[in-house]
Amino acid sequence: MSTFHLQIVTPDGQFYDGEANKVLTRTIDGDVCILARHSDYVTALGMGTCIVELDGKRRKAACTGGMLSVIKGEVRIVATTFEWADQIDVERAKAAKQKAEQRIAKKRDERELTMAEAKLKRALTRINAASK
Repeated sequence: MSTFHLQIVTPDGQFYDGEANKVLTRTIDGDVCILARHSDYVTALGMGTCIVELDGKRRKAACTGGMLSVIKGEVRIVATTFEWADQIDVERAKAAKQKAEQRIAKKRDERELTMAEAKLKRALTRINAASK
């Protein structure tokens, strides 16, 4: 299978820089699959699971927000957060889920509810990515 150059960057710095066979990720418009020789493309990332195929092996990750670009065969993911599934602390994600659910149940004000819902969605994304 053909490869392409992939860069994954987060606010913490360079996450991955190398060759990839495929990227399947969630955008704000739905899932998209990037293969070698993909046409130029730019979109906002959604929150969900990202599957990156490296040397024929699939790696799953939790990805929340950011941008995806394909320009002249170079693929770049600039994500708000990006965590390989095997590095996710599932217990911590479950605790964050529980805490967010408690905040949602209290429903104090609209801003707090919106923040709690976002935290719940992120925790669920991490738990889903870490599941087999």
